[in-house]
Amino acid sequence: MGFGPINPEPNEPLFHAEWEKTALGLQLSCNALGHTNIDANRIARESLPPAVYYASSYYELWIRGLEATLKLHGLVTDADLGAGHAVDIAAKPKYILRAADVPATLKRGGPCDRPIATAAKFAVGETVRILNFHPVHHTRLPRYARGKTGVIEAVHGGYVFPDTNAHFLGENPQRLYTVTFSAQELWGPDGDATSTVSIDAWEGYLERG
Repeated sequence: MGFGPINPEPNEPLFHAEWEKTALGLQLSCNALGHTNIDANRIARESLPPAVYYASSYYELWIRGLEATLKLHGLVTDADLGAGHAVDIAAKPKYILRAADVPATLKRGGPCDRPIATAAKFAVGETVRILNFHPVHHTRLPRYARGKTGVIEAVHGGYVFPDTNAHFLGENPQRLYTVTFSAQELWGPDGDATSTVSIDAWEGYLERG
C-alpha cells in the first residue's frame, strides 16, 4: 500500500542493462556451489533491511541476497566484495560449475515436485481458511491471505515445502492447492467486487472453512 499503481511496461525487455545479465549468471553459477537452494535464495533477499529492499531493483535484490549468502558460508569476505575480485577467500566451494557444463546443468533445471503417499485432504470446490500465523522464519504464504476464506480451485501433487527447505531442515514435501479468494474477502469493501485472486498454498497452510 502507498506505492502507487502497477504500470506494466509494454514489450518489456528481458534485461534493462548489461549488468543484469551478469547478475542472473552469477546466481545460477553460485547455485551449483552446493550451499544454497531456491528457497534459501529467497530468504536471503527477503531478510534484507526494509530500506535496502524497497530501494533496490529486481536484480539488485538478487546481487545483495547472493552477497549475503556467499558471506554466510565463508565463500567471500567484505574484502573480496570491496575489491571486486577474490583477495581473501576463506573457503573453497565443494563444486565448481565449469562453462562447458552450463547447458546440461540448466537443462536439468531444479524441479521441486515430489511424490507423496497421502491422499488429498481437500477437494476442488471446498471452502477452506488460511491459517492466521506469523512465523519468524521464512514462509511462502502471503501475509494478505492469512485468516482469509477461499475455495479450492485445483488440487496438485506434492512439492518441496519452502518453509523448511529455506533453512536446510529437509524438503518435507506437501500437497499443493490453488485457492481462489474474492478481492473483497482479501481487502474488504474497497476490493473490486468483480475480481478474484488465486494463490498456490501448501496443505499445512489450510484448514476447513
